[in-house]
Amino acid sequence: MSVARKWVFPILGLVIAAAIAVALVKLAFFGTSAAGAGGEEPTGGFVDPQVPVMISTVSNDVVLSGTVKADDAVPVKAPLDGTLASVDVGVGSVVGAGQQIGVVKGVNSSGRAITVAITAPVAGTISALSIVANQSTTAGTTVAQIAPPGFYITAPVQPADRYRLVAAPTEGTVTVTGGPAPFTCTNLTVTTPLAGAGTGEDPGTGDPGAGSGTTARCVVPADVTVFPDLVAQLTISAGVAENVLVVPVTAVLGAAESGVVYVVDPETGETQERPVTLGLSDGINVEVVDGLEEGELVMQFVPGAPADPGMPTDGGIIIGYGG
Repeated sequence: MSVARKWVFPILGLVIAAAIAVALVKLAFFGTSAAGAGGEEPTGGFVDPQVPVMISTVSNDVVLSGTVKADDAVPVKAPLDGTLASVDVGVGSVVGAGQQIGVVKGVNSSGRAITVAITAPVAGTISALSIVANQSTTAGTTVAQIAPPGFYITAPVQPADRYRLVAAPTEGTVTVTGGPAPFTCTNLTVTTPLAGAGTGEDPGTGDPGAGSGTTARCVVPADVTVFPDLVAQLTISAGVAENVLVVPVTAVLGAAESGVVYVVDPETGETQERPVTLGLSDGINVEVVDGLEEGELVMQFVPGAPADPGMPTDGGIIIGYGG
């Protein structure tokens, strides 16, 4: 056993080490034969991705991020010049529409003494009161503010989405973060203020950005519990087109009403511009009302427009690798 440890095992170790060294030298200086069977050479190239015109369904659902707001306060105005004979409410009082909140004594146009009640124009809570008994007042002066019990949803609309809301419905679906189940809000409006609206300044002197924000607004049902400033998602379903011709929005130069696509000749591979009439869009696909037929090939990306991140800007992709 001592002889094996002294001579046999060391000799075997030297033989194994030599074999490994020879193999490493061969790999380093000679490699593998490129001419052998199975050798592969890159044969890839760039092609423009193409998609067929297909029949599908387009749901034009515009999803907006909004906020819950309390209904705006409604001012209460004095009906005539005179003196407050009585004030019947205080801040925090809940009143109904038409309820008396005070009485003014004055004179009419003929000089005759009259007494007129100040009434609430809407139901709600008195949020501000600027009158006391025996105080003089002037016709048209705001003497109180009433906060209605209702709420509404307001959400900014991106300029590009305005095209998708040309024919907006009168209601939407709202989901309140941390709130009740999704519910339908009514009296939906989409408005864009006129230039200069709300600036309170002469034309040309106000904030240049004023009046440029389009907003969607709808009313929260009275039986739904919400609170001011909660975050809400407003979904507006502005139409559904079933069994229509569609192409990706990336294939169209233009996004609303009319556009141009690049049709591919399947035999020659050449492309030709073709005008199309557009319908609904869901942000991924767009309906083609006129100009294309099912099965025709179009370029997936408009020439010169950036494709998906990581792809060449000319829309080309690399295909093929083999022997």
